[in-house]
Amino acid sequence: MPVTALALRRPSGSARNLPHLVFLVAVVGTLVRLFDLNHELCWRIAPPTAALALLYAAGLAWWDRLERWARPAWLGLLLLLWSWVAWSLPAQLTLGYAWLAVPLAVLALRMPTRAARATALGVLTALLVAALQRAGGGFDPDVLAPPVAALWATVLLYRAQQRLTRELAATRGELARQQRDAGRLAERARIARDLHDTLAQELSGSRMLLQAADRDWDRRPDVARRQVRAVTGALGEHLAQTRGIIDDLTPPLLARDGLEAALRDLCTRTGSAVGAPTITFRTEHEPCSLRTEQAVALLRVTQSVLANACEHARARHVRVTLAYGDAATAAVEVLDDGVGFDSTALRPTGNSRGFGLAAARDRLAVLGGTFSIDSAPGHGTRVRAALRAEDRVPVGTR
Repeated sequence: MPVTALALRRPSGSARNLPHLVFLVAVVGTLVRLFDLNHELCWRIAPPTAALALLYAAGLAWWDRLERWARPAWLGLLLLLWSWVAWSLPAQLTLGYAWLAVPLAVLALRMPTRAARATALGVLTALLVAALQRAGGGFDPDVLAPPVAALWATVLLYRAQQRLTRELAATRGELARQQRDAGRLAERARIARDLHDTLAQELSGSRMLLQAADRDWDRRPDVARRQVRAVTGALGEHLAQTRGIIDDLTPPLLARDGLEAALRDLCTRTGSAVGAPTITFRTEHEPCSLRTEQAVALLRVTQSVLANACEHARARHVRVTLAYGDAATAAVEVLDDGVGFDSTALRPTGNSRGFGLAAARDRLAVLGGTFSIDSAPGHGTRVRAALRAEDRVPVGTR
């Protein structure tokens, strides 16, 4: 594996990788310089110098797999090899080689405990001062100050960067929490609208019918009974609507058996309606766990997209795919062979049936997901909704 690939195994920006690249380039440069000078110490110093580069690169490549005790041991071996080579090099090469203490300080700051970090930095500073005193022939502030100042400036800058990173992570977490709160408030507003537009209005009408039946009970009993029967039928509808609103929060099948079972049931029920297209369902790759709100969002978005495909697309076949990808992602793709439309000029709006395309996109955005539409007149439509499972809380474990 190339050295740069090892150094960049966990990329998080060029600033983080630069010290590692400087270290490896400097070590390799020292080897080249030794061969070029044909110094008598070349063949004695070259093996530990090459071992230093290989050990450094191997530690970066296997960093995530190293145990907590193995990381300080690895750094200790690096310091031992580095100090031995720095002490053995000619004075004209030691001054340049001493600057490798800067990337080693970055590694010291990544040790697992505060005690290990402080010990490593103290040992590193002492070794650096000793090597510089030997190279300079004694205590020379002009020789000692620049490398030592660079080492501790790197320490301070690294700690400041880590503090800013933690603050940024906390800020992002707070923003994510606010977005989830906004999503919950939007969901509550939607439920309130559903209750007002359905149950509240219909219960008011049923109450009026019962009041009329009470007035007609003695004078026109047949009319009163018809009114009571009408209220009884309406109450059945009210009960079904209430259950539907409750199911919108967390559908029982989803909570019990998971997203795959809920989507399969949705496709079966939708495809069994009169005049509905043939709907097939499949899954791809190994499943990953989703938070309940994420699974509900994917289910509701799929339900809305299927309704559009059945009512407006005039499709004969619809294929629904639940695909799990790398980095714990889940995506639902709905592909139909309907009439299609010009997706580049799309201006989605909500509708009375529930979530429109704009609402679906907003709902996924609150959870950090994506919503894409690919369609053209006469070529069908492909809709894809994707979310990343950041918290591995299983759905359907009851």
